[in-house]
Amino acid sequence: TLSATGNPKVHAGFEPLLSGFSHIPFGDLTALEDTLQKQENLVAVFLEPILGEGGVVIPTPGYLAGVRELCDRYGVLMMLDEIQTGMCRTGNWFAHQAENIIPDVMTLAKGLGNGVPIGACLARGEAAEVLQPGTHGSTFGGNPLATRAALAVVETMEQENIAARAAAMGELCLSRFKEQLKGDSTVRDIRGHGMMMAIELSGPCGELVGKALDAGLLINVTADSVIRLLPPMVMSDDELGEMIEIICKLVSEFEHD
Repeated sequence: TLSATGNPKVHAGFEPLLSGFSHIPFGDLTALEDTLQKQENLVAVFLEPILGEGGVVIPTPGYLAGVRELCDRYGVLMMLDEIQTGMCRTGNWFAHQAENIIPDVMTLAKGLGNGVPIGACLARGEAAEVLQPGTHGSTFGGNPLATRAALAVVETMEQENIAARAAAMGELCLSRFKEQLKGDSTVRDIRGHGMMMAIELSGPCGELVGKALDAGLLINVTADSVIRLLPPMVMSDDELGEMIEIICKLVSEFEHD
């Protein structure tokens, strides 16, 4: 996975990495097709539907469908990392469903176990025939405790319609952020899908992590200047409002520092 990522800062200290990976700009179908045409022996295109660590970078509508079409045309697998975007986070069970496509391989984790460590790799078609029982094992892989927890998460999300809840709360958050932060010269962009949101500021804002913690809120800053928000999808309306007020206050105060 370190070899596959295009983030050079996480490579440091782990070289030599595996060869065979080509990195292209996210959201650029022309660059993807050019690579598929020129490079031989490519087997898959691997990407996140929305860049998480990159700062909640959301591609233009139709991008994932375009990747699917190119993968089909050139006979390569489409592999999606839905570890951050999956499990109802973006308002659908999986982010790719917004474009009515199906990947050949999909990875899940984090929200799948609701805090219990578990990861999963889902595959279909020819991709599903590559790994057979016994091909790849791990000491705790597929253990009954983790898998039962994941099943309980799936059942609860389905029963409580968490996907629709995430979509509704996400729309409310974005509208409130845009309304309250309108005209703030520090804010470059406010974006999101469901409960995966970002407020991009004009400069490095890592100090806001500590200030938010002092105010009783856990946030994350990524790409130096992006407040990345992945709030609990089961939070109450009152908790949601409190989160919005704290963040808007922090951003407003940051502008005047």
